[in-house]
Amino acid sequence: MSLKHIVILLLGAGMIAGCSSVPKDSTRDEISRYSHKSGFAIPQGILENDPSFVRKRLYSQYQEWRGTRYRLGGTDHTGVDCSALVRIIFKEEFGFTLPRTALSQAEFGEKISRNELMPGDLVFFKTGGRSWHVGIYLDSKKFLHASSSQGVTISSLDNTYWKSRYWKSIRI
Repeated sequence: MSLKHIVILLLGAGMIAGCSSVPKDSTRDEISRYSHKSGFAIPQGILENDPSFVRKRLYSQYQEWRGTRYRLGGTDHTGVDCSALVRIIFKEEFGFTLPRTALSQAEFGEKISRNELMPGDLVFFKTGGRSWHVGIYLDSKKFLHASSSQGVTISSLDNTYWKSRYWKSIRI
């Protein structure tokens, strides 16, 4: 076997090992908490087991994003849309990787009723024939979202507009 073949074999083995290795900053315990559904990693139980922690983190994110204008397709502080805001907050605060669109996020978790809502649950609205909106439930019928008219804000589920367009809620 030539040196060229040995190098190719070693590089191939290194690439395979690299794809299956545990990230440097993760422990086996952290990795074992994750399950895979729809190709996205979900740490199990964090949101349900500590609602006060989740609420605190969500209000902290609200302070960071408050007033950021709505921009369809936007993913940063210069402009953000509803599903990107949800995706960014879940990734930064809870290590969840959610799908990018509101409709994809709506198909992701376990459907729950409005009276079961806990901090961190996602609330969905049908805002048009082929348009959907998503926000993150906080507490006391309030949710955090990127509004097309107000930017990142907190609204009430009892608001006439949102109440009439409510579609469903899910728990991750």
